[in-house]
Amino acid sequence: MTETLTPALGPATGGPPLSRLADDDLELLLLIRHFELTLLQLYGRGELNGTTHTCLGQEYVPVALRPLLGPADFVFSNHRGHGHYLARFGDAHGLLAEIMGREGAVCGGVGGSQHIHRDRYLSTGVQGESLPVAAGVALHLRRTEPGALACVHIGDGTWGEGAVYEALNMAALWDLPLLVVVENNGIAQSTPTAAQMAGTVAGRAAAFGVDHHLVVSADVDEIRTGLAPLVARVREGRPLVVEFVTHRLGPHSKGDDTRPPEAVRAAQENDWYARYAQDHPEHFHRFDGPARALVRGVADEVAARPPSRWSPCA
Repeated sequence: MTETLTPALGPATGGPPLSRLADDDLELLLLIRHFELTLLQLYGRGELNGTTHTCLGQEYVPVALRPLLGPADFVFSNHRGHGHYLARFGDAHGLLAEIMGREGAVCGGVGGSQHIHRDRYLSTGVQGESLPVAAGVALHLRRTEPGALACVHIGDGTWGEGAVYEALNMAALWDLPLLVVVENNGIAQSTPTAAQMAGTVAGRAAAFGVDHHLVVSADVDEIRTGLAPLVARVREGRPLVVEFVTHRLGPHSKGDDTRPPEAVRAAQENDWYARYAQDHPEHFHRFDGPARALVRGVADEVAARPPSRWSPCA
């Protein structure tokens, strides 16, 4: 495999300057960014099968949450979950091996990009499926492991699923330690949120008496500081919906981007990657090149492995 895609650094106009990150936060952000770019490149070459949904532009969400979630907590991810997995485990080799169907894969190469299980982490491509499961896990945790919580990631399009409301109803009635993270990127596959969702996420949470917190910033430190006391209350049995107003930089999956040019341009202008490079150029460039090289090395090493004996690609 050759070099990963080099992301363009266009003008960043989306909001106030970002605060300077801790080194480990920046390293993780860049690991996720270059991992996702590499996946798109591999698919473009025909070196991967199936599909994938990248979190380009949304990487800061799991990075901000990372220290707020402990090993006793359960994390339920979705179809756009590579960043969630990498923030949880930092295991780029195992994840790429899973997607490529190679030895050392997290789930033997049979789960692929969307369906991964490891310890207290589970992802699925079925919209809304994880919420009632997470509610059940949260009930179990409340009874057996007080202080632990279940965190579930969903998108704005998932609010069209009845399972969302069943889970919120149970969470409110039973005081469950359930944290619902909504990554609202304004479009459900190819349908703008305004065209498929009446009302608001906040209003729907309020209908069940569930607290709602809106995040419009992409500043990791600011987000983390604001969420820390709220997540502590979730651990005490107060369910919470955290809605991130974010931007999907890439296509829905590999190449099916139906958005008008102005929507893509708005996402690019709000991209944390270009903004951080502009606000903290020395810090950014000190870590960006090594992160790109790291992912390139991971891709080369994993591509050289034999297929997993469990993989359908074997």
